[in-house]
Amino acid sequence: MTQLFSPLTLRATTFANRAWVSPMCQYSAENGVVGSWHLVHLGSFATGSAGLIMAEATAVHPDGRISIACPGLWNDEQVAAWRPITDFIHGQSAKVGIQLAHAGRKASTMRPWDDHPIARADEGGWEAVAPSAVPFEGYPVPRALRLEEIDALVQDFADAAARARRAGFDVLEIHAAHGYLLHQFLSPLSNHREDDYGGSLENRSRFLLRVVAAVRARVGEDVPLFVRISASDYTPGGWDIEESVALAVALKGAGVDLIDVSSGGNVASATIPLGPGYQVHFAAAIRDQADLPTATVGLITDPVQAEQILTEGSADAVLLARAFLRNPRWALAAAEALDEVIAWPVQFERARTVRRSS
Repeated sequence: MTQLFSPLTLRATTFANRAWVSPMCQYSAENGVVGSWHLVHLGSFATGSAGLIMAEATAVHPDGRISIACPGLWNDEQVAAWRPITDFIHGQSAKVGIQLAHAGRKASTMRPWDDHPIARADEGGWEAVAPSAVPFEGYPVPRALRLEEIDALVQDFADAAARARRAGFDVLEIHAAHGYLLHQFLSPLSNHREDDYGGSLENRSRFLLRVVAAVRARVGEDVPLFVRISASDYTPGGWDIEESVALAVALKGAGVDLIDVSSGGNVASATIPLGPGYQVHFAAAIRDQADLPTATVGLITDPVQAEQILTEGSADAVLLARAFLRNPRWALAAAEALDEVIAWPVQFERARTVRRSS
């Protein structure tokens, strides 16, 4: 059996394979409520036998949305809207996760295809918050969070995690990457605080570790809990792989089961060395030095490439985004390319070309 199509068990959940769908913003919710677009978008991956389907960054508070059209989990109407989607995915014997997020200083945007980037108040926009009053390039200056607001946000993450479980999600991922709020606290480039949440690595990690502890306590011991991080800001004086490894060790102790390793997003002008699998070495370093499972993401498109990442021990799973957008049944095609026989939906069996030998 190939590594890509071998099962992986984390806590009480077994994933049928390690070809996973990365969370991808769709900017298609209304007042944080998902609808038919998300059912078809996420459901298509389930009919393609992906091992895990991660729903996009979902805000734990209305002001935590990236855009005016991003989904949320701050109320029961949103729970009810997610439920048909998770039910359909489970009906295809797939697992589904959700990324719990707060956009911080990168919040309150329009959709990418709109004619201007930042939402005005009359368009549903709001004042963004951050660890410090330091704007992301091209965005308004955010308001620095007060201590009591940090406390409230910890509770918001825990409450959203409980709602995610009621909505039917198997896996929870805390989004601490790509320059959003928790990453903003981690990086000294965006965190200039002089209290218990700024300065040292321990202080800059405090908010994230409090969120992890609150979520783990709220959902119990059986639920796999992931954290997505950006392993590097690619900028002198910024967050780097050494701090990422140290953070991963602390996250493991707090009950995290896997680090979803990405990079960048906190500095608009950073030069990122893009290329096939350009973030794999970060996942490998964290997996080796923190002794914690990792998933890797970023310009992984080819089944042989994905299999090699796993066989060389660089990660425990691969996450694909654009490759799955181009072909929602990438996992079925990848299995055939690797001469592997996996379960297909019975409705698709007539299209199978690689069959188990008798």
